[in-house]
Amino acid sequence: MKRLVSKIIWISIFSISMAYLEAAIVVYLRRLFGIGDLILQVPPFDQQIAVIEIGRELATLIMLLAIGWIAGHNNQSRLSYTLIAFGVWDIFYYLWLNVFIGWPKSLLDPDLLFLIPLPWWGPVLSPVLISILMITGGVAVLRENVNNNPVHFPQSIWIPLILGVLLLLYSFMADAIQILPASTAALNDLRPTQFNWPVYLIGLGLAFVSVLQIMIKQKKK
Repeated sequence: MKRLVSKIIWISIFSISMAYLEAAIVVYLRRLFGIGDLILQVPPFDQQIAVIEIGRELATLIMLLAIGWIAGHNNQSRLSYTLIAFGVWDIFYYLWLNVFIGWPKSLLDPDLLFLIPLPWWGPVLSPVLISILMITGGVAVLRENVNNNPVHFPQSIWIPLILGVLLLLYSFMADAIQILPASTAALNDLRPTQFNWPVYLIGLGLAFVSVLQIMIKQKKK
């Protein structure tokens, strides 16, 4: 257990440091493009910048996956460490931005969350809640995986988790999905409509049910 805690601490340190770099880059981009409000001020579409930005996001995912791969001993534990790293990184990304530029002012401030495979939009609170769930779920699976062997979870855990993830993805990308097929330039100019809280909360609830089942399973041992 001490080794598990040590790994989680070091992964968290890595993720917090990575979040600092990511937030710093966003501050530079906002300053260069003169962006004060991401919703109202859209920089002109630039194909080269768009490709680089998508590459930056892919690099971020690869880095988080790589640290999880190094820390884990099997695919299940590697994924769990990756989820923890992602969750910590995402939460501290917003914390660092708040320190640097005083944004977000509220957890309900909208943000462009991701660009792969389509633009993701949502209030800051929405990814933060998912990140907390990712950290909780990752730790729960790692504690279940104490004997270094993959744990076989029943369908009662997998089915709500998969459905929940699909609903969450839809709630973030609904605006982009509705204008498909669309050019990259059109997606760049897309601004979000009202966030679909009902779909999001149902998806989050289903994912929470899966994590809760894992935690209950542990308490019964």
